[in-house]
Amino acid sequence: MLKERIFHRLLLLASFVMLSSAGIYAQGVSVEATISPIEILVGEQTQVTLTATMKEGAVAVFPVFQPTQPLMAGIEVLDSKELGVHAKDNGFVERSVVYTLTSFDDSLYYLPPFVVNVDGQPYKSQSLALKVLTVEVDTLHPEHYFGPKSVQENPFLWSEWSPSFWMSVLLLVLMAVGYYLYLRFRDNKPIIATIRIIKRLLPHQKAMKEIEELRVERKGMGDDSQESQKEYYTKLTDTLRRYIEERYGFSAMEMTSAEIIDRLMKSPDSKSLDELRQLFQTADLVKFAKYSTLINENDANLMSAIEFINETKQENMPTEETVKPQLTEEQQRSKKTRTALKWTIIGIGIASVLLFVCIVYSLYLLVA
Repeated sequence: MLKERIFHRLLLLASFVMLSSAGIYAQGVSVEATISPIEILVGEQTQVTLTATMKEGAVAVFPVFQPTQPLMAGIEVLDSKELGVHAKDNGFVERSVVYTLTSFDDSLYYLPPFVVNVDGQPYKSQSLALKVLTVEVDTLHPEHYFGPKSVQENPFLWSEWSPSFWMSVLLLVLMAVGYYLYLRFRDNKPIIATIRIIKRLLPHQKAMKEIEELRVERKGMGDDSQESQKEYYTKLTDTLRRYIEERYGFSAMEMTSAEIIDRLMKSPDSKSLDELRQLFQTADLVKFAKYSTLINENDANLMSAIEFINETKQENMPTEETVKPQLTEEQQRSKKTRTALKWTIIGIGIASVLLFVCIVYSLYLLVA
């Protein structure tokens, strides 16, 4: 009986299909409607194509439906789309609109004619039929039905996993290279080159200190022999030469007494040179002519040296000296090597972090 009912229904549907090719003509205007497919399951979709043939320049107004608007009881219009205008023979044009329908109740539906207004006149299409089927369930034999299947694992595809694998290999290589460079960097001890700031005495302070030491040494010796006088005047003139060299900036240690006096005559302090000239002359006599001085003469020469220093000293000279270390060529190469290793290790570290993030993200996409 079930098969006979289905057969009769199919015959009825076939008759409607034959009617779908017929149009309604009036004054050169025709409206046709076709449906495909004519049979759907519950929840599936079918499309109705509504075509109006009219004179070129005529204005046609097709039915307008909102999404999910019922066309009739049990039938909903999901969407509508215009296919455009196509030219025909003898000055006629053809305009079509496609309507997407669905249904959630199994039944045989007779769709009412669609009305198209052409230049203000209504024209109807033919009626259509739509069969909505449901899935037949054999409740008498439930053993023929099975429960839901378990979740199936996706097949392993090397093409999907290979990028993550090769990125992981590259990451291991970068980490190994970075560790090796780190060991090189650690074993290559840094060159500690510190800049030292040395406190120094001013030229007149050093000279006065040496003269005081010389005076104490001379007093403690108590010897007034030719050799002791020669040593005394040698130390005294050397102290003055070093002072003059630092104070005036010329090589007094390598000049004769006369050359030093001539050079000092050109300075603003030439007024205090008489006693200094006498001191150098006495010193030369003692050192080279075995001249023996008197006790008061030695004291007078010492006071002349002190007065010359006090009259020519400069108080505003810097008392600190910056000593910058001088690196050897080998130390400079070692320093450049450490700098290169340092930046290479930093670059490898950044690249490794970025690569690790890419690997984690790609694995997440694969397993998500």
